[in-house]
Amino acid sequence: MEDNPNAVGSDSLNLDADGWLPSARRLPSPNSDARPPGTLIDLLVIHNISLPPGEFAGDWIDDLFLNRLDPGAHPYFVAIAPVRVSAHFLIRRDGRLTQYVSCEQRAWHAGVSVFMGRERCNDYSIGIELEGTDCIPFTSAQYCALADCTRQIRARYPAIVPERIVGHSDIAPGRKTDPGPAFDWGRYLKGVVS
Repeated sequence: MEDNPNAVGSDSLNLDADGWLPSARRLPSPNSDARPPGTLIDLLVIHNISLPPGEFAGDWIDDLFLNRLDPGAHPYFVAIAPVRVSAHFLIRRDGRLTQYVSCEQRAWHAGVSVFMGRERCNDYSIGIELEGTDCIPFTSAQYCALADCTRQIRARYPAIVPERIVGHSDIAPGRKTDPGPAFDWGRYLKGVVS
């Protein structure tokens, strides 16, 4: 049996052995696959998403990640309905958490990306989407849920040190802008780093 480079040897962690968070609503996405063998998971990427842009609530994000987005439901959906994407987690405006991909699997959230000279960030990262936009402040419930989720991820994957928690814009500069200027990094990291 191959050694797991991410194992930390504790039965008390909240993520289960398969990389699922029991407290999250689980909606498995087909847009995921195996990480390269022996991959150390050592990067956390924060995103934002709203569908249609600037609108909150509804099932559109779920539909996108589950390949069932109706292109006729909104003009914006025509271009994105055929796109195959996912994230490990989504945190709604009210703090509700959904998990689409096991943390042990590769979610398709980062696209063309590089961190500290290393390409293909999907291979070694976990992606968390916040329901929101670059310019609308995120909610207190989201910051609380994000901090809690991050603490649980870091307990399981200790190589994700604070310096390896980044925004999508950090790994895809010029192509992506999220989580954007409305995201309060100081507030978030204060709830994560003890």
